[in-house]
Amino acid sequence: MVKLWNVDEAMVKGSIQPKHTIVSKTMLTGVDYQWGTSSDTFATCGTSVGIWSVNRNEPLRTFDWGVDTISSVTYNKVETYMLASTANDRNIVLYDCRENQPLRKVILAQKTNQVAFNPMEAFNFTAACDDNNLYTFDMRKLKTPLNVHMGHAMAVLSVNYSPTGREFVSGSYDKTVRIFPVGKGRSKEVYHTKRMQRVFCTHYSADSKFILTGSDETNIRLWKSLAWGQMGPVSARERAAFDYSKKLIDRYSEHPQVKRIKRHRNLPKMVKSISKEHMNIRSARKKKDDKNIGKF
Repeated sequence: MVKLWNVDEAMVKGSIQPKHTIVSKTMLTGVDYQWGTSSDTFATCGTSVGIWSVNRNEPLRTFDWGVDTISSVTYNKVETYMLASTANDRNIVLYDCRENQPLRKVILAQKTNQVAFNPMEAFNFTAACDDNNLYTFDMRKLKTPLNVHMGHAMAVLSVNYSPTGREFVSGSYDKTVRIFPVGKGRSKEVYHTKRMQRVFCTHYSADSKFILTGSDETNIRLWKSLAWGQMGPVSARERAAFDYSKKLIDRYSEHPQVKRIKRHRNLPKMVKSISKEHMNIRSARKKKDDKNIGKF
């Protein structure tokens, strides 16, 4: 079942009754609205991907590729007719709403939980996976990812891009939230609290200054996207001091001590121990591969 609300009417009248309800014949596991000021189309996923209009009770079009349950569906914010879905059989499928068949498929080593498109680079998207990593792909070349973003100690459950397209936020089963620059493999910020549990959803505000997260203990939290950013009005002198400090950090960023201080983040003990174990496993695997190569 899909319910539609008019937000403006709800805020004025204080009503929370849905404006329209659509009953699906199959179970639904995800929904996303097509971007655009005049769009009345949305997509759902479950046993298949369905394209719906708010004015009809039957889907306009249905896409099938595989037999496993589809867990999420996401529209492209630039090429608004493009969308992507993730399924339990580890695949990511790309669709064009104007076509009758899915376009392309990529199968990863482990399950993908969510996909997010870059709002400034229409061909690029990032996938949050069960192998603790995020992978950025160019939809024109799906054989190898453009970048692998590492740092989480457990499965990555959600990902969302900033409206600027310069960074994205991810939430994980390890109870942390990380912010990654688009072109970097390591996160620039890590957020966590003692009470926060597994993070199932993350989202940027429209001005990209704040991040909203939803976690397993039924709380929604609001974070600053820039951890050291000051709230409220900033004077010209304060702004000049911030800019000067940033330029100093950039200028001496390759100095060992500056690099160490810049990269250091306080992490929960559980995340530290799991990360250290993963590092030892990767190191042992690398040594084994080097020995095998040396034999030949």
